[in-house]
Amino acid sequence: MKTLSTALLAALLAGTCAAIPAARAQEQTPQLAPATASPERIILNLTADTAHEMAVTWRTAPGLAGIVEYAVATPGPDFVQAPMRLEAKSEDATIATEEDPEFHAAYHSAVLKGLVPDTVYAYRVGDGTRWSEWFQFRTAAQEARPFRFLYLGDMQNQVLSQASRTLRMGFRTAGDVAFTIHAGDLINHHNSDREWGEWFAAGGFLYAQTPQMPTPGNHEYGKDGAARAGSSVTGQWRHQFTLPENGPTGVPEATETHWYTDYQGLRLISIDSPQLDRNAQARAQTIAWLAQLLKDNPNRWTVIFLHFPLFSSDPDRDNPKVRSALKPLIDRYKVDLVLQGHDHGYARGAVGPQGPAADDAGATYVVSVAGPKMYPVGKLDWARKTAERTQAYQIIDVAPEELRYRAYSANGALLDEVALRKP
Repeated sequence: MKTLSTALLAALLAGTCAAIPAARAQEQTPQLAPATASPERIILNLTADTAHEMAVTWRTAPGLAGIVEYAVATPGPDFVQAPMRLEAKSEDATIATEEDPEFHAAYHSAVLKGLVPDTVYAYRVGDGTRWSEWFQFRTAAQEARPFRFLYLGDMQNQVLSQASRTLRMGFRTAGDVAFTIHAGDLINHHNSDREWGEWFAAGGFLYAQTPQMPTPGNHEYGKDGAARAGSSVTGQWRHQFTLPENGPTGVPEATETHWYTDYQGLRLISIDSPQLDRNAQARAQTIAWLAQLLKDNPNRWTVIFLHFPLFSSDPDRDNPKVRSALKPLIDRYKVDLVLQGHDHGYARGAVGPQGPAADDAGATYVVSVAGPKMYPVGKLDWARKTAERTQAYQIIDVAPEELRYRAYSANGALLDEVALRKP
């Protein structure tokens, strides 16, 4: 035994155990775990009133109450002495997941209202006995002020093992982002609770302190694109997020998928592109809704984000219905930035009414991917910068006179940048 131990130690020191990763053993998918009595999957979302409200959502085992305690954060621990308390809207839900046709959990959501603008709040969630730790967030200012946000394309595959590094490097680069937007395909299988568990584990406490603002991709609907029972927009999506309910009237299936909010001089608009692509009636109502949002826009900057690109990083993956529905409005009302997903490559360029344009002569379109699944990037007449096989995150700095866009690869190297100016 002594000889074997010595040999094993020598092998370890010599690095001969490198044969283990070389074998590329298959990654183990985490097993489906029941919801716990302690709060889990805690996440913040912006509402339509970013200066005075904040939404928080979480889940527990069924049968438990949901309570939020919150207070203006103080330099020391005094805020815990007399926090305000709000009872959450709680629902014991049975969801058909990929792993279990009758998955049970309690989902809790609350909107904190009457908050002071530009103020740091501390909060925790629980049932009155079991509590999360205290988290902090900052409300928006009422007026236009500089801020930054993080934009991520599809995480989708190997979300915890590989896509998480992109998200986390985004926060390492710009830990003070006001919110994060996700351009669809957060997960791969629309009704997999395991994959949603990976998505929440990838962000962890970051989701509980910085609002996450997603738009759905085709994988949130399932491969056939149908908004059927069990798809994440009818199952996990609406239970796990509390997003603005200000989408087009007459399209109830678009609740919390088409939405908008204003943040310190920016109008941010989510377009549910899978629905726009497949439903002619919903498309017409969405066009009318979007036209009114863009026409009556008091903000200096406008950003639209969606999953299906108007301009793809692969010419063989075209979305003519989405482009014909949206581009005339984008051109007419001079939308500044269109952030997209779906195509698992990187491309950025400006396109005006007549086609490819200078950066200040048309809307800037971006396609990006955060996860490890990669597609080819074609030769593109509209793009000024492209990159293939590159996981990326994007930081957008918004100020009254300038919107500065920077893209970084997942290892933190600057990939691309452009500045849009409005004197």
